[in-house]
Amino acid sequence: MTRILATLLAVIPLAACGGGAEKPAGEHGEAAGPEKGQHNGRMLRDGDFALEMTVFEDGVPPMFRVFPTMGGEKLDPAKVDLTVTLRRLDGEVNVFKFKPNGEMLDGQGTVVEPHSFDVEVVAVVAGKRHQWKYANPEGQTKIPAETARANGVVIETAGPAVIGETRELYGTVQLASTGRSEIRGQFPGRVVSVTKAVGDYVQRGQLLARIESGESLQVYPVYSTVSGVVAERNGNPGDVTFDRPLYVITDPAQTTVVFNVFPRDLALVRPGQRVSVETMDGQAVAGARLGDYLPEGNAAAGTALLRAILPNPGGRFRPGMALRGKVTVNAVTVPLAVRTEALQPFRDFTVVYANFGDKYEVRMLELGRKSPEWTEVLGGLKPGTRYAAKGSFLIRADIEKSGASHDH
Repeated sequence: MTRILATLLAVIPLAACGGGAEKPAGEHGEAAGPEKGQHNGRMLRDGDFALEMTVFEDGVPPMFRVFPTMGGEKLDPAKVDLTVTLRRLDGEVNVFKFKPNGEMLDGQGTVVEPHSFDVEVVAVVAGKRHQWKYANPEGQTKIPAETARANGVVIETAGPAVIGETRELYGTVQLASTGRSEIRGQFPGRVVSVTKAVGDYVQRGQLLARIESGESLQVYPVYSTVSGVVAERNGNPGDVTFDRPLYVITDPAQTTVVFNVFPRDLALVRPGQRVSVETMDGQAVAGARLGDYLPEGNAAAGTALLRAILPNPGGRFRPGMALRGKVTVNAVTVPLAVRTEALQPFRDFTVVYANFGDKYEVRMLELGRKSPEWTEVLGGLKPGTRYAAKGSFLIRADIEKSGASHDH
């Protein structure tokens, strides 16, 4: 992890939710934070006129609360025409007007999270215009796209998803009933010659044997009616053929997987549902649809049996192999969701990191239903937002090493 994080660029300095004129550097040369007022807010000064900017959120949604002064003395807030404009990383612009409230000015509207924006403050007092601009980033970092990709960061777009419970099924590969063909002689007789052995691949129309008819004594050929692999050969030269098939040919590409369904899942797992087929070590194999329950069950395991067609064009899966299936039950489509693995803690919130080119910024989420793959988003994220779906813990670590704060 240390080596991975060492490749990331330094985080953008975080001013959190305060700001204003910068204090001089400390005695050792370190940069000091913005000047603070008596309410722990950011001080903005222009001559004798000053504003102390705070975000008040004690038992109420976050709101701007501003304290004006003139010459160091409290100034009647009714004499101040104040406008604050916030410009966010995603292009959203928020404009706040203010009303007097005792010795302060209260912003009309909620300062939604994250409190990360470029701020413009315009105050008009006695006809004189005062203006300030400052950056107020929070939960934000910058990582070049190539560096992010090299360290496993994958970007996806937030949108609809199907969320439900997952049930695991276990089963084995079987040859499909359509994948087995029996080749017989047209008439009973003596086998004169055979051309294929067990395990040989044959093509449709290929010669398999010659038989001397027991009635006419004429020798006639036997051709393969299908392409596939010889599973059985029930005759050698000199043998006499009767009702038993001379050859059994199977098509390895025509396979199914038969899943065991335990009693606790019988009410949830049903024919027709989609199943994701995996190897026992979790590698995805194919998507399939569950067929009807088989008449017979697995008496030894006490389970019912469901069959699903398994695409097997290369013959990779052989009868008897164990496979695993995952079925989503009680599924519902939600309008907005993110990958569950993308979720990270930030202060008292659960967040994802929205992506804007080389920049990443927290998005505080209100969450709904959750599955191992998807989590519903009820608020805090706009549909269509690009976010770090994988590798988000690296972005979190890069932001945390900056020592981000949340001052007001």
